[in-house]
Amino acid sequence: MKRGDIVTGIVGDTTFPNHGNITVDGTRIKVKGVLPGQEVEVAIKRSSKEKAEGILRNVITLSPLETAEPACSQFGICGSCTLQRLPYGEQLALKESHIRKLLSPVIRNAEECRWLPIAGSPSAYEYRNKMEFTFGDEYRDGPLTLGQHKKGSMYDLVNAECCCLVDEDVRSIVRTTLGYATEKGLPFYHKMRREGYLRHLLVRKAKLTGEILVDIVTTTSVEHDWSEWAARVAALPLAGKLKGVLHTVNDAVADTIINEGTTVLYGQDHITEKLLGLSFRISAFSFFQTNSEGAEVLYSAVRDRVLEVTGESGGVIFDLYSGTGTIGQLLAPVARKVVGIEIVEEAVVAARANAELNGLANCEFIAGDVLKKLDEVAERPDFIVLDPPREGVNPKALAKILAYGVDHMVYISCKPTSLANDLGAIQDAGYRVVSVQPVDMFPQTPHVETVVALAKTAE
Repeated sequence: MKRGDIVTGIVGDTTFPNHGNITVDGTRIKVKGVLPGQEVEVAIKRSSKEKAEGILRNVITLSPLETAEPACSQFGICGSCTLQRLPYGEQLALKESHIRKLLSPVIRNAEECRWLPIAGSPSAYEYRNKMEFTFGDEYRDGPLTLGQHKKGSMYDLVNAECCCLVDEDVRSIVRTTLGYATEKGLPFYHKMRREGYLRHLLVRKAKLTGEILVDIVTTTSVEHDWSEWAARVAALPLAGKLKGVLHTVNDAVADTIINEGTTVLYGQDHITEKLLGLSFRISAFSFFQTNSEGAEVLYSAVRDRVLEVTGESGGVIFDLYSGTGTIGQLLAPVARKVVGIEIVEEAVVAARANAELNGLANCEFIAGDVLKKLDEVAERPDFIVLDPPREGVNPKALAKILAYGVDHMVYISCKPTSLANDLGAIQDAGYRVVSVQPVDMFPQTPHVETVVALAKTAE
């Protein structure tokens, strides 16, 4: 077996995030993006005597689990929502099994810890409160498109007018914006040539308040008056409440939205969302969980784990990698004080404003790197909540965190492989895993959050 060979086989069990294996002539071949029981066609990428790695070319026969009809006409073309053929219950079961298979070999007291059932999202479709759509073309020199990347492509796009992760208000804004840009003949930004004008459309719709914020992102290469577009968006018969229409300029080379100046074309520059009785002000670029209803489930799980050990007297709680301070503010009623640390300064400004909005006087939010800022905090924590970025906790920062020796911690992970890596050092420091609970924040995709409760082992 050599590079470029095409082989077929049946996928066995899979691991996070939908990685599986087929066996051909005694050689085990690892394949990404597959489901248990599928018959697949695979192109060999690399090979040795006993194992190989392949690239999925085609699903010949669906898995017996794939009994649902995809809700989106772009399924299989768009690079998102790869689990649409699985009924939602099967999606949850698959994710729960992935977390258990990944963490069981890592958790040293795996047989004693509580494996709580996965908590599902209240909505399996139309759950996203934020989407960033990209301008481009469906194929080289094709018509202008506004949407997401095609599966396996860095450049070709699929139209987002039918995207089922957002609701009809957002789809209507996408259609109106694409129609306007096409009518005006505005060119999109070519990443390779680094020229052009239209880059992104960002839409935020708060699920629980219905408030909507729209932002068109362009370069400065063309002078264009966006007031007519803003008026068209404002005139749409939306079910939600349009609060603001913005224009952001971004000339940076990176293919991410970088705010280099924003103009308010209509209304205001923020919306408000509510979670578990608290209000949160969200700007165009604020970090906020993209599934509001799912966030209530996630944060309820975190709060339950904290209350199990602190009762109504949580003492000083450290909320590390605190973002806009959502978790810390939800825990504030059971804490003497909450100290949040977050490296993104804009998020900290939002956290402070939200704490004031919610009348929470016992919250302090600090801007800076957790590794450095822990040295400047006078208080010592009684409880620590960790909600790190996808790559996990910086090892040096983790060492400082563990040195506090608090009796209990909660670790919230958006990438279970990073969690598995960090659990080694945490257990080395004398902690045992009390419970593990997956929470599905991203239905139709392989991604899953995990809440882990930890306790210091008595010496």
